[in-house]
Amino acid sequence: MRTTNKKRILVLIGLVSVAFLSGCTNWEGKYNNCEVLYNNCEGLRLGEKEERERLEKARLQDRQTIAQLQREIDERKRTPGEILGFGEGYDVSLDPSAGTITVTLPNTILFEVGKAELRKATSADLDHIYSVLQSRYADRQIDVVGHTDSDPIKATKKMWKDNWELSAQRALTVLRYLVKRGIREDRIREIGCGKSRPVVSNTTVSGKAKNRRVEIVVHMR
Repeated sequence: MRTTNKKRILVLIGLVSVAFLSGCTNWEGKYNNCEVLYNNCEGLRLGEKEERERLEKARLQDRQTIAQLQREIDERKRTPGEILGFGEGYDVSLDPSAGTITVTLPNTILFEVGKAELRKATSADLDHIYSVLQSRYADRQIDVVGHTDSDPIKATKKMWKDNWELSAQRALTVLRYLVKRGIREDRIREIGCGKSRPVVSNTTVSGKAKNRRVEIVVHMR
């Protein structure tokens, strides 16, 4: 928005310069043209100011919302999933500093080992998450992030070049499912992290299982 307005103002200034540098001697006409151009520039400036104020107000409201959610989590004896609307039984976390809500789904409930197709044509978990996103977090930006453990791909190495590719494809599968259900394409994106962001050590079987996951991240600001 700001860059676009600056470009428009520069164009208008250029037109003023051309008007004065031309050989035209109609000074009254030049004055009127300059007045129109000035008013246009002033309108753009005021519009940009109003947009900045609107965005700052929205950011303040978002910060207040996040702070209120964190207070509810701290003060009430309920899980983040319950406070944030996803319900009990879901691995949900709130990061106030980043302004994000993250729902973590283990790969075991979504995918077979080494594959990126959903276990079933429909997923009760994804359907539930979709309904919460639409009812409580409409118009918020969403990231679908795929993660793997550190083991190299073996059983399905003909399908995937590496863990990066597998994690990205799994995230894309979940994204497409949510889009098909009704999430707008302009508010969601997929990210594949491969093995680069483990939540625990990959030295144990249980640790590897925790690292194989898909995260649905809601941006609250």
